[in-house]
Amino acid sequence: MKYCAFLRGVNVKGTNMKMAEVCQVFKNAGMSDVVSVLASGNIVFSSDKKSDELKLILEKAMSEHFSYEAYLFIKSQQETEQFWSGNPFEKNDDLHVYAFAGNDGVENILMTEFENSVKSENEDAEIVNHIFYWQISKGNTLDSAFGKILGKKSMKDQFTSRNINTFEKILKKF
Repeated sequence: MKYCAFLRGVNVKGTNMKMAEVCQVFKNAGMSDVVSVLASGNIVFSSDKKSDELKLILEKAMSEHFSYEAYLFIKSQQETEQFWSGNPFEKNDDLHVYAFAGNDGVENILMTEFENSVKSENEDAEIVNHIFYWQISKGNTLDSAFGKILGKKSMKDQFTSRNINTFEKILKKF
């Protein structure tokens, strides 16, 4: 079965790694057809194992190899396609749209945080098929109240996010 692993916190805040090395870690852990997409930690691969088992195997392998606490969110090809196809927002060159891959139920936690935060102009969020989507004006991602919540250490093992355009690039690698 084909999967995509979404790594949390790769190539930000001092956690730097080469994607070729990450791919080798995946291969050494028994994955096949391993390819990276962009430098933000998106690894497409094949395995006969189930996603919950893969999460444990790959987090351990990444943590040991790179000496950091790795968090990965494993989604099947079908689940990855839903991130792209479920986007509720219209394309707008002035806005970014992010989709969040994470633990079951994290979309509700994110929506509560979003609803309780101060919003900037054009900022919006929706849940579609258990996926949380966030729209924000370009240049405001890290400055927004909700954007600051996303960086909380207490949430680092709950989710990771990607720009919606990243999902399109990932799908081309399946």
